[in-house]
Amino acid sequence: MPARRILQLGDPMLRAVSVPLPTRTEAAAIFEDLRDTLHDFRRAHGFGRGISAVQIGEPKRLIYIELEGHAYHLRNPEFESQSAEKFRLWDDCFSFPGLLVWLERSRHVRLRYEDERGAPAVLEASGAFSELLQHEMDHLDGVLAVDRALDRNSFCTREEWERRYARTAGAGS
Repeated sequence: MPARRILQLGDPMLRAVSVPLPTRTEAAAIFEDLRDTLHDFRRAHGFGRGISAVQIGEPKRLIYIELEGHAYHLRNPEFESQSAEKFRLWDDCFSFPGLLVWLERSRHVRLRYEDERGAPAVLEASGAFSELLQHEMDHLDGVLAVDRALDRNSFCTREEWERRYARTAGAGS
């Protein structure tokens, strides 16, 4: 399947709350598009670990992640827990690749979902993986990283971030 267009900041569809997907048959084609779109974005921008279906105009509860050589197909994910312990980071997004946002996320999360075979599964994550899951889960609820900015000074263009911070802090997605 070809890569799909990624919706950009300002598109009202990014604010849509995604609906559960009852069958894995419909999910398979969307997961394929998500994978191809993620790969295309990486080739064009040099970064990217995860994408939600709503970012390609499909307001369904689907997330596709590639991290440390493993692909995750998350259908109908829901949080079971998010730690009270937080950390701060510069977060980026496919829907506004030239902008980074300073925000706070839970250090540890646990979520349940259905895998690509439709089997129930649980995923626990910490640190960078936890942040990525929270970022993608926010997309499913129509929440963007810009909504989580700590204050009005919590925005930075990618160019300025690379000039000022790239040696000392990591970016998110």
